[in-house]
Amino acid sequence: MISDGVEDEEKWLAAAITGLQTELLLHASRSGLEQSQRCPKILRSDALRTSDFTPFPHKYYELYMRAFDELRKLEMFFKEETRRGCSIIDLYELVQHAGNILPRLYLLCTVGSVYIKSKEAPAKDVLKDLVEMCRGIQHPVRGLFLRSYLSQISRDKLPDIGSEYEGDADTVTDAVEFVLQNFTENEQTLGADATSAIDLSGLQGPAREKERREKERSELRDLVGKNLHVLSQIEGVDLDMYRDTVLPRILEQVVNCKDELAQYYLMDCVIEAQVDMPIAGAVTLYSSLLTFTLHVHPDRLDYVDQILGACVKKLSGKGKLDDSRATKQIVALLSAPLEKYNDIETALKLSNYPRVMEHLDDGTNKVMAGVIIQSIIKNRTHISTADKVEALFELIKGLIKDSDEKLHDEIDEEDFNEEQNSVARLIQMLYNNDPEEMLKIICTVRKYILTGGPKRLPFTVPPLIFNSLKLVRRLQSQEENAAGEEVAPTPKKIFPILNQTIEALSAVPVPELALRLYLQCAEAANDCDLEPVAYEFFTQAYILYEEEISDSRAQVTAVHLIIGTLQRMHVFGVENRDTLTHKATGYSAKLLKKPDQCRAVYACSHLFWVDDSDSIKDGERVLLCLKRALRIANAAQQMSNATRGSSGSVTLFIEILNKYLYFFEKGNSEISVSVIQGLIELITTEMHSENMTPDPAADAFFASTLRYIQFQKQKEGALGAKYEPIKA
Repeated sequence: MISDGVEDEEKWLAAAITGLQTELLLHASRSGLEQSQRCPKILRSDALRTSDFTPFPHKYYELYMRAFDELRKLEMFFKEETRRGCSIIDLYELVQHAGNILPRLYLLCTVGSVYIKSKEAPAKDVLKDLVEMCRGIQHPVRGLFLRSYLSQISRDKLPDIGSEYEGDADTVTDAVEFVLQNFTENEQTLGADATSAIDLSGLQGPAREKERREKERSELRDLVGKNLHVLSQIEGVDLDMYRDTVLPRILEQVVNCKDELAQYYLMDCVIEAQVDMPIAGAVTLYSSLLTFTLHVHPDRLDYVDQILGACVKKLSGKGKLDDSRATKQIVALLSAPLEKYNDIETALKLSNYPRVMEHLDDGTNKVMAGVIIQSIIKNRTHISTADKVEALFELIKGLIKDSDEKLHDEIDEEDFNEEQNSVARLIQMLYNNDPEEMLKIICTVRKYILTGGPKRLPFTVPPLIFNSLKLVRRLQSQEENAAGEEVAPTPKKIFPILNQTIEALSAVPVPELALRLYLQCAEAANDCDLEPVAYEFFTQAYILYEEEISDSRAQVTAVHLIIGTLQRMHVFGVENRDTLTHKATGYSAKLLKKPDQCRAVYACSHLFWVDDSDSIKDGERVLLCLKRALRIANAAQQMSNATRGSSGSVTLFIEILNKYLYFFEKGNSEISVSVIQGLIELITTEMHSENMTPDPAADAFFASTLRYIQFQKQKEGALGAKYEPIKA
């Protein structure tokens, strides 16, 4: 029997939909209108004569949804016809003479929508006319669907505050009255009459039949609830109007309704109360309530925290959610305070904020952590205490350390880099004027980032080191101005922390990065006149170079960094400086390629001649470095001659010539005119050698150097006289 009923339902629905589409397509065509004086024919059609059917309620709902779509198309058609000259007023009058009442009222609502948009009559008058007309349908189920259609097409045409259909000062009252009247009619229909129409006796029958009947009733409830949804979106309804007018009218209808099941559904519509509400629905409710609270009571953080606490209670025992819709709503819930206050410090005051985040799965937790960091960066929020930093890093720990290593393997490399770069930017923004508190912040951050694993440390250690060095510079200045007064946190206390932090990079390993950081710390220790500390950092850098850096290109870069940093150091005594300098020159001479050796060796010449230090001006050792560089360049030249054509070694000679000229000008007595003259002649000879391939870049470089010599010769005074003997 059940299968026969299902077949009948399907046949009924198929026939109804086919008839609906055929009639609307036929009568809405241009030719149909043209053959019957444009507008009248469609208004006389029987396309929506659903009153002849004996509907199955749940199939009727499906038919209604299809009819709704088709009628929206018909509305667009009517709008086009009015643009072509068809009078909307005549059309509105004409539709009221259609023969069948149900199609007549659906068409009346459709034309009424176009009528309101035309603004040829006040919206409130047309809406009042429509809601009165709809009383003509006595059948309870069909009445529900008709009034639902009226509610949907009118929702954007209510004479609300700010609406384009707003009229006089009472328009909000008119809008509310229209929705309440439509709701009242629906509520009365949903009572005993609707109960009879859909035969609720099925609820006592087999489970399958009971499920179907409950679904039907739920669909009818949705139709009534849509009126309340429209009512909630009226901007002009303030708290006083809702309390004094709207809510009493709604509750009055609930009380007057004699059907218990209908009363339950109505109250459900008013408060969204469900004992077994799905998690996604519950979180959506809390998210909406939080948004409302932030709008109405932005200064009441206790209200916000209460809502978050209620959400935590609802999620209690659920663990990490795997419902994508629920997690999306939690992100919206947690994002709302950030967007409202533009200040993460406010969110950190909410005790239940981190408790809600605990229910996010690892992937979504990282997304939320990213939202928090971007809010801080966008608003340039300074987290100024160690306690707040602790709370913040607890919130964003999803980006600091993976709880699931498998998840990390699935992350796109580019996305991972972007996440960690945002964490690095956050670390740079942490600041407090009080050195003692700032040191606490540094130690707190260090505690978290050292748990991040080898892939994260190269992103997070450098910003922590540089932020710490900023504190060192401040403390250096304070110590100089303190006139002997001891400052609680001192550079001497901070440098060991930095040494241990950089050492953590050895597990990655990224020796080139660690070497750079050691050299940065050595330079800071130099500025603080801490020779043992600076020497220790250099020693660590040298150990890394010797034991960890094996790539030839990385070695070249590292050697030049060492030379450049060592040149700027003034804190070392003779013994320590000689030791470090000897090591640096040794590294230079052992580089793999001759050109790299040559450039590193002549760069070492600057280690023996520092302009702002009279104690470091050893002309003889400068000359030894330059001569050694010449020998290496000459060896490279011989190798290039064997390959017939390379001009790179000539460029090396020109570079060395420029170093000779630099020290010649600085007053190094070991650099004579004859040495410079001999080098110029050597370069000229090599460039005209038959084995040499023409090199425009080398030619231009040499020509520029000779022009410089000529320019210096033309100067008056001692410098010009010094250059005068050089023939170039």
